[in-house]
Amino acid sequence: MIIFDESGMHSSRFSEAEDRALCSMEYVYFARPDSNLDEINVHTARKQLGKQLAVEAPIEADVVTGVPDSSISAAIGYAEKTGIPYELGLIKNRYVGRTFIQPSQELREQGVKMKLSAVRGVVEGKRVVMVDDSIVRGTTSKRIVRLLKEAGATEVHVRISAPPIIRPCFYGIDTSSRGELVAANLSIEEMREMMGADSLSFLSVEGLKSGIGRDESQPNCGQCLACFTDQYPTAIFNTKKRTCHRRHGLGGIALSEAYKQAGVDVEAGYEAVKRMKKHITRTERQGIMGTFGGFGGMFDLSQLA
Repeated sequence: MIIFDESGMHSSRFSEAEDRALCSMEYVYFARPDSNLDEINVHTARKQLGKQLAVEAPIEADVVTGVPDSSISAAIGYAEKTGIPYELGLIKNRYVGRTFIQPSQELREQGVKMKLSAVRGVVEGKRVVMVDDSIVRGTTSKRIVRLLKEAGATEVHVRISAPPIIRPCFYGIDTSSRGELVAANLSIEEMREMMGADSLSFLSVEGLKSGIGRDESQPNCGQCLACFTDQYPTAIFNTKKRTCHRRHGLGGIALSEAYKQAGVDVEAGYEAVKRMKKHITRTERQGIMGTFGGFGGMFDLSQLA
């Protein structure tokens, strides 16, 4: 907190210092390659992830290609480490946005079809290593494998520069349901068969941490790995079951107990909402504007008879 008073300007900390938990997917996927996050260049970090992936999952192949744009840095790193030439095997349509955040499966599939093209002159008759940054729902990867094989690739080996995403994000990324996450529901071999690849490998969690190279003195090197490990940096609340998932894993405790520990009588809050329900008009947005209360919109009025 910055304070201005008669003596001038000075600063004061108003809360205790907390552990850092920067989203690791910023390095893997979201951030621009020319960005620096906590003094770590994103392009350099992605190259290191690709090199670490090459150590963990080598393969005999003729060319390495990356899925534009966020996977190119990792693909270059993989190629440098293995000595396999990097080639521009996939071309991106610049007028189509990111596909995994589209609101429906149909739109995601249409987006993939419009977004990428394989370069036949590069991949025809070749064993191709296709490096991608992550697999969320599997839509993009399956289509790209098909594109490469339709362009004449004899083998397509998929290498992912992040661990399998097995849990949803509750901090703003559009992976709201575990049922949407292909790695949470299929084994690696089942995913390989589903996408039609000749092999499939993911980077390990330890490989991700060492590749990014953040502060090792912080838990998880100061980054959030919850979508890979099920270890959330904060407590996660289930409003339907009124339970609290602890910050380390999904061991549930009663929601009322969790709030009691924080000095809040949440049951009294529910009783207040119950009495006020008849005076409140719901909106059409289920679970968001249709909620009420000073507890972050936790009270879903439809659940109160």
